Amino acid sequence: MIQIDKNTLVVLGAGESGVGAALLAKAKGIPVFVSDRGAISEPYQAELREAGIDFESGYHSEAEILRAGEVVKSPGIPDQVPLVKALLAAGIPVISEIEFAARYSRSLLIGITGSNGKTTTATLTYHLLRSAGKDVVLAGNVGISFARSIAAEVQAEEPKHPAMYVLELSSFQLDGIQHFRAPLAALLNITPDHLDRYAYQLENYVASKFRIAANQLPEDVFLYFAEDENIAGGLKKHPVNARRQAVSLSDVAGDEIRVGEHTFQLGSTALRGKHNALNAMFALGLALAAGADPALLQAGLDSFVPVAHRLEKVGEWQGVEYINDSKATNVDAVFYALEAMKKPVVWIAGGQDKGNDYGPLEAFVRDKVHALVCLGVDNAKLLSVFGSLVDQAVETGSAAEAVQVASRLASAGDVVLLSPACASFDLFKNYVDRGDQFRAEVERLMDASAV
Repeated sequence: MIQIDKNTLVVLGAGESGVGAALLAKAKGIPVFVSDRGAISEPYQAELREAGIDFESGYHSEAEILRAGEVVKSPGIPDQVPLVKALLAAGIPVISEIEFAARYSRSLLIGITGSNGKTTTATLTYHLLRSAGKDVVLAGNVGISFARSIAAEVQAEEPKHPAMYVLELSSFQLDGIQHFRAPLAALLNITPDHLDRYAYQLENYVASKFRIAANQLPEDVFLYFAEDENIAGGLKKHPVNARRQAVSLSDVAGDEIRVGEHTFQLGSTALRGKHNALNAMFALGLALAAGADPALLQAGLDSFVPVAHRLEKVGEWQGVEYINDSKATNVDAVFYALEAMKKPVVWIAGGQDKGNDYGPLEAFVRDKVHALVCLGVDNAKLLSVFGSLVDQAVETGSAAEAVQVASRLASAGDVVLLSPACASFDLFKNYVDRGDQFRAEVERLMDASAV
């Protein structure tokens, strides 16, 4: 029998974020209960059982949950669901896992958000700091949850708190903060995304992104993309108390970038395209603000391996390069991907359309793309917009079929680019599954030719 009272922390959602929050609560001696309306995966169920944490899977015991003292809501749960509305109406605080974990952190927090480039920038910032000898952990919306990391600190036989955390933060995570403060924060860009969670109002999404700076102090640092119109508009509406540090395309000259007084080279790195030049400038700016020795940072750039599913070179077969950009789930991400391409392109795109305006891509498609391979259940919109702009357009229904078709349409000197501009849930579990299947099919092509 579930027994919840005002001393109980209820965690809604039992993915990585929710389970991490539950483990941290348990480690701190806080009574905790986990509830997930969907099915909790067996590995997470086993983890909760091992920790002695009560949970329910497949439903919410709403009457009991409404007796909780505080609720941690997983980022995938919208504020508009009836249970969350009922909790707020009852005056029960509903916070994010990031807010909860930050209460117990003694480390310098470095927060990174934006519509695109978060994972690359967070991973690169972490890598640069590690290369500079800093004691740093990467967490948040990439890898393990922030709360799980803090729980591990608390439970260690000899608790050791890292000097700093690099946190990738989504708008959904920022929506649930109250006092969370990242003394070093970066807002990479803002382009329309997830508007279904924000009443289809871009200004609501902009406000969510600016929450990363809401609790900053005058001695803190806030990096932002100078040429982003949505950020410029947001700066007029949302006060930023921290020291502002603009990151600008004017500081990019070919393969050379300038960050403050320092100059770095990208030609010796695996980072390609203007978007990655910006990602590097943000990461370097954060690393420098965190006290990294500038002399050690070029070596860190040179040794960085780009994250999977984001302009990841999978391989080359019969003179054709194959690139996995499955994480490009919106138009802006594909814009940067196509901009970075220096070879003729066979473009694999499609999936669950999120109300995309494909207009910004048309010039690149005319100039660079000679074949379009649609990978989705409903490809009508893609074909309508781009069908007349390319020499060939073909519909496919699986990663295997898409790679086979693309390989036939490509010639030596081409690049096959998976950069979907859409969500993946019509045919795949998520963008990772889509990218993994693409990579596996390309590797199958290369293996077959080696026999």
